[in-house]
Amino acid sequence: MIQITEIIGRSEQGVTRPFICRAEDDALYFVKGRGAGRRSLICEWIAGNLAVCLGLPIAPFHQVDVPEALISLGSRDDLNELGEGPAFGSMRLQVAELSLAHLDQIPQQVQIDVLAFDWWIKNGDRNLSEDGGNPNLFWDMQRDDLVVLDHNQAFDEEFSSVMFAELHVFRHYCRALFEDWVLQGQMSDRFEAALARWDDICDTVPPEWWFVDPEMTIPVKFDRNAIRDQLVSCRGQKFWILK
Repeated sequence: MIQITEIIGRSEQGVTRPFICRAEDDALYFVKGRGAGRRSLICEWIAGNLAVCLGLPIAPFHQVDVPEALISLGSRDDLNELGEGPAFGSMRLQVAELSLAHLDQIPQQVQIDVLAFDWWIKNGDRNLSEDGGNPNLFWDMQRDDLVVLDHNQAFDEEFSSVMFAELHVFRHYCRALFEDWVLQGQMSDRFEAALARWDDICDTVPPEWWFVDPEMTIPVKFDRNAIRDQLVSCRGQKFWILK
């Protein structure tokens, strides 16, 4: 776990408005803590690691430790929303917000991979159209490449397949994915390979994140076994039906 050494400010973007912090490795991180919600942090960590297993271009991320002294001695009045202890840190990169103009520069397979991954983890929080939206995707200006961020709304119990097909930034590949059983089989194989690390990933979630309260008496609403069973369903034919 990387220790945070300085709290610099706070992002104006994103629902959770992560804090901008410097860590002991001298890198800057967008840090989500107490205010983001424990379930959100669990989703970020688990979905992020699954994305890494699949080879998606996700921004480097770590569990970070926010020292109590930085909170108690800080000058900001919103530091209680960061809180001390384990937090989720995504490395700050030189990126620009993804726009529709970038789509032609993203390889087809990468777009399909992200589309399929979001379908698998029930992440409906990657929307973009000519009317706007927030795809939680960015463009690396140094490498001219896609950067994937934010999985805090993964494993959504109210996930809508209809809204997904209508609003996902890469929805134009829905037909290619949901009508090609060969491609579906390939993606299912990759998903199952990533699931082999499920227990290891869950076991590295900080103990504090599994509970709502500091006393660790009220469990977070996140059933790791039930969610794994949902993910395993990627092998069934019903999994790839848009309805």
